[in-house]
Amino acid sequence: MSKTIIQQILAAHLVEGELVAGSPISIKIDQTLCQDATGTMAFLELEAMNVPRVKTEVSVQYIDHNTNQMGPENANDHLYLQSVCAAKGVRYSRPGNGICHQVHLERFGIPGKTLLGSDSHTPTGGGIGMVAIGAGGLDVARAMAGIPFKLTCPKIIGIKLTGKLREWVSAKDVILKVLSILSSKGNVGTAVEYFGDGVATLSVPERATITNMGAELGVTTSVFPSDDETRRFLEAEGRGADWKPLAAEEGAQYDRVIEIALDELVPMAACPSNPANVKPVAEVAGLPCSQVLVGSCTNSSLKDMQLVAAMLKGHAVSPAVSLAIAPGSKQVLRMLAEDGSLAIMLAAGCRILESACGPCIGQGFSPASGTISVRTNNRNFLNRTGTKDDQCYLVSPATAVATALTGVLTDPAALAQELGMHEPAWKMPEHFVVDDRMIIVPPADGSQVEIVRKETIGEPPHCTALPDTLDGEAVIAVGDRITTDHIMPAGANLKLRSNIPRYAKVVFDCFTEAGKPSFADRASALRDAGKAGFIVAGESYGQGSSREHAAICPMYLGVKAVLAISIERIHAANLVNFGILPLYFQKREDYEGIQQGDKITICDIRKQLSAGDDIRACVGGKEITLKCNLTAADRAVVLKGGLLAAE
Repeated sequence: MSKTIIQQILAAHLVEGELVAGSPISIKIDQTLCQDATGTMAFLELEAMNVPRVKTEVSVQYIDHNTNQMGPENANDHLYLQSVCAAKGVRYSRPGNGICHQVHLERFGIPGKTLLGSDSHTPTGGGIGMVAIGAGGLDVARAMAGIPFKLTCPKIIGIKLTGKLREWVSAKDVILKVLSILSSKGNVGTAVEYFGDGVATLSVPERATITNMGAELGVTTSVFPSDDETRRFLEAEGRGADWKPLAAEEGAQYDRVIEIALDELVPMAACPSNPANVKPVAEVAGLPCSQVLVGSCTNSSLKDMQLVAAMLKGHAVSPAVSLAIAPGSKQVLRMLAEDGSLAIMLAAGCRILESACGPCIGQGFSPASGTISVRTNNRNFLNRTGTKDDQCYLVSPATAVATALTGVLTDPAALAQELGMHEPAWKMPEHFVVDDRMIIVPPADGSQVEIVRKETIGEPPHCTALPDTLDGEAVIAVGDRITTDHIMPAGANLKLRSNIPRYAKVVFDCFTEAGKPSFADRASALRDAGKAGFIVAGESYGQGSSREHAAICPMYLGVKAVLAISIERIHAANLVNFGILPLYFQKREDYEGIQQGDKITICDIRKQLSAGDDIRACVGGKEITLKCNLTAADRAVVLKGGLLAAE
């Protein structure tokens, strides 16, 4: 049977199972990446597994999230990471070298390979034809140990691209269009593959923008073909030998096909506070804006930044706006400096930020209260900018610059017509500036390397086995689309990630009412009384970041199960890894009406899990039937208390 690109790569890496959509499979992982907000725990977990040396072809640890060193915590983590990478055989990308996804695309990604990353935007690698998947840190640690990665064989949505983008319409507008069709929920167990004559008109940086933000769909991965455009990109990076062609085989069938005519698209914006809340920029134009950011792993390539400079040349940023630019890598920043683009940006009134994630995760450059910010990020979940009740719009670099010049949300095509401006053509450089000195290669033998552990470096907590009866209460009852940002706040709190007892104090902090006990207070009181904590949620619980702390910290506080209408893929896997049982409501009315503090009891849970998928429970005095969708192997993991369970 003819195969799609994704099916070809999965087949070449299949270790266990059959390539039947919906079936459990295990695949070999060729490459891994970690970033510092997730990497510290991932390597502590790797150490707990007593693995002397990683077994992947390439593993890289990037420092790109916690680069603000306000206090010793982040620097302590970085010392630990640099030393443990040397000991375990992992490359270490130093602070300032760039954002993990941008740098990995530049220096390590290879068509046809598999990549597992402890960051939900790892699918960026699909822009050059990789099956690149985001996962929790423990799954990545296991991949580094040579353990195959378990997943559900995905259904594949084919997106046929035809035509060519018009002036001032960009790859960001393509993925926003896709989000407007597929939404940010309900896509668990699917993957996206792009095909059609329009693919050849998109450069690798444009494709990477699309696959990067494909994470907001909730799909397993997004993949483009590897073609002549891919070859030119890898040759310009000095890695032409890594190229191989990849395309769907003739007659390959997709589970669903969506056709998008590139030449019919217009500039789009994701409105507050969800990436799928998409409208044409023309419909929201005129909103006053105080802050604009061009950066993040979605839109920080050389192509993006050179467009910014071209639009700013001869103009000045509006006095009403603060415009910041964050190039995605040292390579990009250096090339901007050498071709004069950086000088143009500075002359126009830009602030130049570090080549790091920074504002995208609420670490610096937060907007003023009650104002609108416009960003090229991939997420605009409420409060993610670091400002409470923020109003963040996600747009393309062209729309961002047009807004910065006018002071109001502006369609770049309309502004260009007014100014008589044409979008500059972009051509892939024959040679990117390649300088890998900020990537530290580990020694051939790391057995004598001393791993540095400062006082803020903790240990991964262990969960106990699931008891026969779960008796407790709903510590919290929340609505639909609860993100991992809701569960575990980012921003300044990220520096606490290697200290679980401290970080656990801010679980669900956004829902804490002044003067009332926090989630941590309520959960730990139940735990100390020998009772189980439950989280009750609606649809698409746990969407967004791969941060496994959204499972680790509730587990530490005594949460034993999550009852939800649906749970997103990465978070559901993280719950299992740390011994929390994911259960699903069969009817929305069973979920509706449950209140914080309602009593929940599940008797004979171990026996019920062994007997089948239906789980009987008493919730708020009402008998209901929940569903367990776990495989036999995952049930065994939960029963023993997770993959790192105390023996």
